[in-house]
Amino acid sequence: MVRYVYDFTEGGREMVGLLGGKGSNLAEMTRLGLPVPPGFVITTEACRAFLTTGGEPMGMSREVSDHLKAVEKAAGRRLGQRDDPLLLSVRSGARFSMPGMMETILDIGLNDDSVLGLAKVSGSERFAWDSYRRLVQMFGSTVMGVDAALFEQAMAELKDLRGAPDDMHLDAGDLAELVETYKTVIRRETGESFPQSPAEQLHRAILAVFESWNGERARLYRRREHIPDDLGTAVSVQRMVFGNLGSDSGSGVAFTRDPATGHPGPYGDYLPNAQGEDVVAGIRNTVPLSELERLDPTSYARLCAHMRTLERHYRDLCDIEFTIERGTLWMLQTRVGKRTAEAAFALAAALADEGLITPDESLARVSGEGLTRLMFPRFDTSGNGDPLARGLPASPGAAVGAAVFHSAEAVRRAAAGEKVILVRRETTPDDLPGMIAAQAVLTSRGGKTSHAAVVARGMGKVCVCGAEDLEVDTEAQRFTAPDGTVVEEGTVISVDGSAGAVYPGSVPLVDSAVMRFLETGDTGEGSAGVVDAVARALARADTVRRLEVRANADTPEDAVRARRFGAQGIGLCRTEHMFLGERRKLVEEMILARSDTERHGALAALLPLQRQDFVGILEAMDGLPVTIRLLDPPLHEFLPDRTELAVRIAAAEARGDLPVARDVELLAAVNRMHEENPMLGLRGVRLGLVVPGLVAMQVRAIGEAVAERTRADGAPQAEIMVPLVGDVRELRIVREEVQRVLAEVSEASGVPVTCPVGTMIELPRAALTAGRIAEEAEFFSFGTNDLTQTTWGFSRDDVEAEFFSAYLDKGVFPTSPFETIDQDGVGRLVGIAVAEGRTTRPELKIGVCGEHGGDPESVHFFHAAGLDYVSCSPFRVPVARLEAGRAALEEADVSDSR
Repeated sequence: MVRYVYDFTEGGREMVGLLGGKGSNLAEMTRLGLPVPPGFVITTEACRAFLTTGGEPMGMSREVSDHLKAVEKAAGRRLGQRDDPLLLSVRSGARFSMPGMMETILDIGLNDDSVLGLAKVSGSERFAWDSYRRLVQMFGSTVMGVDAALFEQAMAELKDLRGAPDDMHLDAGDLAELVETYKTVIRRETGESFPQSPAEQLHRAILAVFESWNGERARLYRRREHIPDDLGTAVSVQRMVFGNLGSDSGSGVAFTRDPATGHPGPYGDYLPNAQGEDVVAGIRNTVPLSELERLDPTSYARLCAHMRTLERHYRDLCDIEFTIERGTLWMLQTRVGKRTAEAAFALAAALADEGLITPDESLARVSGEGLTRLMFPRFDTSGNGDPLARGLPASPGAAVGAAVFHSAEAVRRAAAGEKVILVRRETTPDDLPGMIAAQAVLTSRGGKTSHAAVVARGMGKVCVCGAEDLEVDTEAQRFTAPDGTVVEEGTVISVDGSAGAVYPGSVPLVDSAVMRFLETGDTGEGSAGVVDAVARALARADTVRRLEVRANADTPEDAVRARRFGAQGIGLCRTEHMFLGERRKLVEEMILARSDTERHGALAALLPLQRQDFVGILEAMDGLPVTIRLLDPPLHEFLPDRTELAVRIAAAEARGDLPVARDVELLAAVNRMHEENPMLGLRGVRLGLVVPGLVAMQVRAIGEAVAERTRADGAPQAEIMVPLVGDVRELRIVREEVQRVLAEVSEASGVPVTCPVGTMIELPRAALTAGRIAEEAEFFSFGTNDLTQTTWGFSRDDVEAEFFSAYLDKGVFPTSPFETIDQDGVGRLVGIAVAEGRTTRPELKIGVCGEHGGDPESVHFFHAAGLDYVSCSPFRVPVARLEAGRAALEEADVSDSR
């Protein structure tokens, strides 16, 4: 029989898939003996059954009732009793943290009778009515579907009427009046009354949390974070404890270390006389956690002790929610905390130094995505003057954009290609679309544990919170700085999430400390901590990884940079980039040649130029492999634009002049070479087979460059790669020509010149006939850009702008297949080609040179597929090195688990 409900005493964090993150961690804290209010968890299986059938699974209500009785017995109170009512919280808790994306309902059990009993037993009428208005407001919006703005409007109108700056200045009578107003709003909007039955409140609240799994903001967040849609959420039902009982009560969010920097020591926000939702929502500015030591030293000491226990137990940064009820500390939640990239690297190094984790675990705790963020530029504020305002540095980085004040406007402008900064008093979960669209988030309220801060850190967005001196007027769509400067919507501002500062205009950028280190080895002042942590992570990755990491580089300068970044060779040197600029004229001469003599003349002129390019690249990569791809794109790409030529000729004729003869020649050539789909036409190996001398010229340039570097006591390792091969016979013909030309170069130079010859696997047919192609190929390199296009039938230049956004929104694919390898389709072709190629030639060297080679998730796939190396742009080499190391550890963990 399937079981749907578990008491906190029955679970643990190993049951996260069943009990969700919140529920499993509440159970784990209970197991550790920490002060957790009693409760139970309704499982993710129950949620999935509800979402599938539209109704709760059979037996769930009975289990909930049984477990509720146990909570009532422990509390000595019953849900719904009038004199001293038991009140409950109902919270979502998915396997993966989704802060604020699903629903929470507090104070379940209050009604028109029990609120009077709560007032009597607590000794505070204001507390009782404040709790009741919270329940009616939450239940009305979350369960009954009333627009939350209507409740906020009613609150604002009452505060204006009473002259109250915030809700703390409303008395018990005001709040009782507000409850009646809220209930009237509910009746008007829904046609039904707020339910007075606590049992009905609990039942409907549980089902509302289940339904929130498929809410718009939850679905959007899952797409953004690549969380599967079929996991469902658990529901935690827990006895309420109250932080809004007076000055000796309060609520807070704490981290065992600073989640922005990784610095050690208790860190967080505290709000006296408040419930936890007030802290997270940012509706009132909090005080630093250190202030709790002055307000309640006993609770502070206990909290610090519990935090140390949790960090040692989880061996990681812990994010904790707590409430103090009249001097008694209660632990309401813990989880491994979200952190910035800087904090992730600093923490991983520090925890390893403290012996809490191993060096391999330290490497597993960081990511290539985080390293990429640390490589982003930072603001150069040396000549920019004072900032407009300062707030809390909630999530680091530098962002420039137009100020916008509503989520929908941020989405609209971003979709039009504009960079925007979302400015709010505080954000709510409904602002998620705008936060995703924006370059940064700026709020005038809230602390580092507010919704804006937590979500921004999780997404890697720049964020400054709690800029109290800013007067944000969302209705007028502007904010006013302390010096009186008014920033209207659309005005460009710069947000420094590292310093917590906001500047007018666009502030110039400089390289980050991590980028300076990667390029020069310079740690810089004040940045040694994170730079040292990055250096250690990369060193460990280089020690454990199996995959080599090469770079895509076409010039000596790119090759030098790639080597500084740790590249172990060049996996793709595109020869076509050597035919641009002034050399384009020589390519035109080759195309326009009327005879073999003219064509050979043009090729002969190109030869020494290309040879010198190869000499420079081989010198920069001396001793390391350099894979040179023969000319790949269609020749028309080297000619002027067809429309431009036609316009020039037509304009001359309109003036009565004779068109320029070369324009006429070029237009004729362009028309002759025109193809409906040139990327599937005369390009790659096909060019080498139909344009006499083209392959020979390039191979001769490579061979002579190898000979020159060898005579200079270099150690050149050139490899020749033939693009777009679809049949082994194509490769056989080209390889014979390559060997003939290299033999001629060897004889003429007196230097033995040999270069391995391989091919790019970028057509489905090549992957499916890889066993035969390996008869002629000494290495494979997957061109995953073209392989993705030809497998999907996509033209990348066209489809990304046309319908990719719709495909991503509808979940056709979780991310662009041009960014992360499509493992089911393209990945399967890769696996077939690897297996068949090595069956024919066991020693076959195999790599990948599409931009997938620098994508973190794709690197893990290529490791598992058995490739020997990945190649990517120079700036992504450090990321690929890191992820190649993490992939090796991941494989080892899987092997150990078997």
